[in-house]
Amino acid sequence: MQTPPNMPEELPITTAPTTTATTKLSGKLTLVPLIFLIYFEVAGGPYGEEPAVKAAGPLYALLGFLIFPFIWSIPEALITAELSTAYPGNGGFVIWADRAFGPFFGSLMGAWKFLSGVINIAAFPVLCIDYMERVLPVLDSGWPRKIAILIFTLILSFLNYTGLAVVGYVAVVLGVVSLSPFVIMSLIAIPKIHPPRWVSLGQKGVKKDWTLFFNTLFWNLNFWDSVSTLAGEVDKPQKTFPMALFIAVIFTCVSYLIPLFAVTGAVSVNQSEWESGFHATAAEIIAGKWLKYWIEVGAVLSAIGLFEAQLSSCAYQLLGMVDLGFLPTFFGKRSKLFNTPWVGILLSTSITIGVSYMDFTDIISSANFLYSLGMLLEFASFIWLRKKLPELKRPYRIPLRLPGLVILCLIPSGFLVLIMVVATKTVFLVSGLMTVGAIGWYFLTKFCKSRKLFKYSNGEAVEG
Repeated sequence: MQTPPNMPEELPITTAPTTTATTKLSGKLTLVPLIFLIYFEVAGGPYGEEPAVKAAGPLYALLGFLIFPFIWSIPEALITAELSTAYPGNGGFVIWADRAFGPFFGSLMGAWKFLSGVINIAAFPVLCIDYMERVLPVLDSGWPRKIAILIFTLILSFLNYTGLAVVGYVAVVLGVVSLSPFVIMSLIAIPKIHPPRWVSLGQKGVKKDWTLFFNTLFWNLNFWDSVSTLAGEVDKPQKTFPMALFIAVIFTCVSYLIPLFAVTGAVSVNQSEWESGFHATAAEIIAGKWLKYWIEVGAVLSAIGLFEAQLSSCAYQLLGMVDLGFLPTFFGKRSKLFNTPWVGILLSTSITIGVSYMDFTDIISSANFLYSLGMLLEFASFIWLRKKLPELKRPYRIPLRLPGLVILCLIPSGFLVLIMVVATKTVFLVSGLMTVGAIGWYFLTKFCKSRKLFKYSNGEAVEG
């Protein structure tokens, strides 16, 4: 990429500096696997949307999944498409914050997004076990549940180790198979739908839990930018990324809304029964046990896809941070057999196992809070880069001027603030401590570089 006129040469680079192994990569991600990886970064199917009904009733749940993509998912996907094509290197949002505000904010962004990602990954084995326990009650609690979560996590981490191209095509198969029972359930439910059930504001006497409601929406429809950390592994990212994001947004929204319309319209149960995993119970009511078991299997497959996609994102983010000089080169080591970042996978898996025994609600709340902090910085980075580097080559460019872009970012930013305001004291405390640790890590990195205690790449992000 050419240096824009009248701009310092060190600012706009097309990608982060790459490790030698990166240049030797084969098996780049193409359009279809990338679409399904994005899908599994964000959703993975309707599994996990049920608590929104429990929290606020069917009408608010339907409105939430209908409106929220316009105020959150679409803006985030558009920004990801523009910045990923402008800076198509591993590291994604870390590169954007570094180019906009310097290495301190790049490092802080990396810490917030990495921690939110690995905490979020921990939710998928838990969600999977929540579905499986309806068939195998022994997994409800105690050591059987803990051992099942551990084994599930380790096996899926090894699959990620086998390679990103493998993970991408596995995601295609998992997406098709895990969504099939919901298509069948929705078709069978059509004659049983009673439209007045859709407009119910919730069960009388049940207090609405807005914290659970908004966290459920956010958890099910965020992380669109996570795939940006894989940009260096994508074939022709300038063309592939925008198209993949566009298709994935539509695919994701439809996969949430159609089953929710079908089940809330066809099944009449107490609002309190809409726990995670209720879709399986609804399938039995609508069609019989055979469909319930199919959805249980689909839940396992969906959890696998979600786990694989987001673990890949976290591992390759660390690779990008190594390239930028935020981490010692050891963290960027790749497997000689599969050329995958095995240190990043191992570190991500270790943290995931550590938090996987938390309560499911606490897991998603903590992940959401840290992610919100990172997204506020990401929106600010996007606006500032448009102002700071107006001539930067952007193969995909959101067709709005600066005032329109500010409005585009302000609306979802307001929602981010809301998510943080409704957080519990525990989430505030955990997120605060992690942020302090992230700031400490930046200054520790500078100290280690000055004393040459570890080997770092020559990334511009930490120079000066």
